[in-house]
Amino acid sequence: MTPKKATILILCLLLFDQVTKLLVKCNMTIGESITVFPDWFFINFIENPGAAFGMQLGGDHGKLLLSLFRIVAVVLLSWYMHHLLRHKAPSGVVVGISMIIAGALGNIIDSAFYGLIFSESTFTTVATLFPPGGGYAGFLHGKVVDMLYFPLFTLQNAPSWLAGPDGTWTFFSPVFNVADSYITIAVIYLLLFQWKYFK
Repeated sequence: MTPKKATILILCLLLFDQVTKLLVKCNMTIGESITVFPDWFFINFIENPGAAFGMQLGGDHGKLLLSLFRIVAVVLLSWYMHHLLRHKAPSGVVVGISMIIAGALGNIIDSAFYGLIFSESTFTTVATLFPPGGGYAGFLHGKVVDMLYFPLFTLQNAPSWLAGPDGTWTFFSPVFNVADSYITIAVIYLLLFQWKYFK
């Protein structure tokens, strides 16, 4: 794969991630849900101040450290991508690394800029783009938009170590976004199908 094709791929993936987030952020309130397929696929808008799949980190310092970690990771991955392209790595490896870069960039954009350009989303109001009074947070302190929810099945009367407060356990319960899915799919793909190259 050529550098130009890899760059176009990353930009296309990033554009799709941002379009999905902007559509949700500009049209839905926090906690609002849209049924795509009954029982197993919903668009469920939440905002994540922490890591991927709704995981939380400790306060503003944790948020800043996570944002800086993502930026460093993208810089290192971009350097590695340059190395891969120079050494004519298999297209599958380049596509996998491109997906990881696009996913990390997608969430960096949320945390870096959404707090500056949006008013806060609430349970009763939809966020406003470029509000007159300014955004809801500073640079690198914005929240990441999550919306994909796949509760594939629910186990009633689950074991206590697994169950929630209502005694049930749902697979798959995290709410995530397109960028998170890029990273997850790419890592699984690289481990399963491209491990010989990395070996």
